Amino acid sequence: MPSTLIQKLTGKDTRLSGFRHFELLVNVFVVVLLISNLVAQKIVPIGPFHFFGREFTFHVSGAQALFPITYIFGDVFTEVYGYKGSRRAIWIGFFASVLMALMATFVVLLPADPTWPNQKAFEAVFYQVPRAIAASLTAYWCGEFTNSYTLAKMKLWTGGQMLWARTIGSTVAGQLVDSIIVIVLIFAGTTSWSKIANLIISGYLFKVIYEAAVTPLTYLVVNGLKRAEGIDVFDKDTDFNPFAKEEEKAAASAESA
Repeated sequence: MPSTLIQKLTGKDTRLSGFRHFELLVNVFVVVLLISNLVAQKIVPIGPFHFFGREFTFHVSGAQALFPITYIFGDVFTEVYGYKGSRRAIWIGFFASVLMALMATFVVLLPADPTWPNQKAFEAVFYQVPRAIAASLTAYWCGEFTNSYTLAKMKLWTGGQMLWARTIGSTVAGQLVDSIIVIVLIFAGTTSWSKIANLIISGYLFKVIYEAAVTPLTYLVVNGLKRAEGIDVFDKDTDFNPFAKEEEKAAASAESA
């Protein structure tokens, strides 16, 4: 990657509206996030695998099969556009998920025509109990921000080297937070703690292995975007508050000075 084509910036120097590919990536990210919620009901067995003489099978939902892709997007946003870019994408995804949940629930609760035979199938796809909605949204928000914060800090610690360590390390942290929160909030009080632990461990290991396996693809996307945008953002002096407002005008003034 020719260093002469890459401008190193701090998070405060970036102006997201000036990037060519950021908004498109956010749109794709949101689509993947929403689809992962719609296919969550299907359970898929992966395996069996044999470890030290024992047989082990991953049981993952449709959401778990797709949701790690959103963490790959999170890595790309943070690595290329900085924590500020990731923060915007996370909030857009969060509000899109809330809107989809509310609208889907509203349509499901509307009375179906007596001649239409597919109400039960429609409910199976589009309806989630409020507890599951709250759990998934909380886990998404906490996990994504943990992932982005960890990667941004590790980028400073490593001086921008060892991308593989940052993507895997941030996934280890973010997916741990996500897996614990979503499973505990959904199943606590209705399922044994041993079963809850099994669900957490199974889903967590699958998602971490998933992202580790696609690290070469992450490298290609990150390096390609850095060349296309001509930037490499380091989050020095960044405000990591998830609720912080973006200072686009200040960044634009600094850029033109």
